[in-house]
Amino acid sequence: MGRVFVAGSINMDVVATADRHPKVGETVAGQAVHYFPGGKGANQAVAAAKLGAPSTLIGRLGADAFGQQLRQFLTAQGVDLALVQDTADVHTGTAVITIADADNTIVVIPGANALVSAGDVTAPVLAKSDVAVSQFEIPQATIIAFFKRARAAGATTILNPAPATVCGHELLDLVDILVLNETELGLLAQTELHDTDDPTRFAEAARRLPTGSEKIICVTLGKRGVLALVGGEPSLISGRAVKAVDTTGAGDCFVGALAAQLANGKAIRDALEYANAAASICVQRMGAAPSMPTAAEVASVLHL
Repeated sequence: MGRVFVAGSINMDVVATADRHPKVGETVAGQAVHYFPGGKGANQAVAAAKLGAPSTLIGRLGADAFGQQLRQFLTAQGVDLALVQDTADVHTGTAVITIADADNTIVVIPGANALVSAGDVTAPVLAKSDVAVSQFEIPQATIIAFFKRARAAGATTILNPAPATVCGHELLDLVDILVLNETELGLLAQTELHDTDDPTRFAEAARRLPTGSEKIICVTLGKRGVLALVGGEPSLISGRAVKAVDTTGAGDCFVGALAAQLANGKAIRDALEYANAAASICVQRMGAAPSMPTAAEVASVLHL
């Protein structure tokens, strides 16, 4: 069995729920406020750990109350935090999230996440069976250094280029599997996409990415499922009909589940089916990291 190494962000999510999102300059009455562990790195590491893969997180926390609470939570989820540093004189990453009618808006304040450095990712010793995962809530130079180490060891690299940010060839050349939604795909492919577009439009956009046909590209389409290009050939994995409560963290659940399955030696198509099912469970719960399902829950959905 391989291991999953996630270099990424760790946040406390401050979540407000309301009947609708406010317009610019408007104040609306909310229903409740919640504090949930989050951050794309933490979410993905928790998903992998709860789905049975040895999961190590590489990142930074502030020396504050949020940092202490997050460390306790992540430890309880089975995530190895030996490579997570407490950083003085900076706050823990924070996300301010508004949820209305299952849709969310998010403002992320990086805090300690912005200080995750190339030096931080030199510590892990990776092997060929391992999976290295990262996203765009830490500096891209750090991700490049991390993926270079992973590639040198023969490990599989997964990039989730979220939040949507422009990146160059140097990083994309180090990626084996790219997992992104329509917004991120539209930015990288320099075309306007909508979640209602026909899947062929997403396939065409994915082919325009400067990645080469040997890379696997997975476009997550929410309730419509996942479009995957493997060897340049598209296939659509249908979504699952569920009652979505909170979509925060669904993409991270998909990434973590995919990484866990690949670390366990599963074939890519089977891993994608599994990750799609895991994400369908995640959206039925509030919160990001706390909503990640267990292996038993996914097995029940897939009737394994």
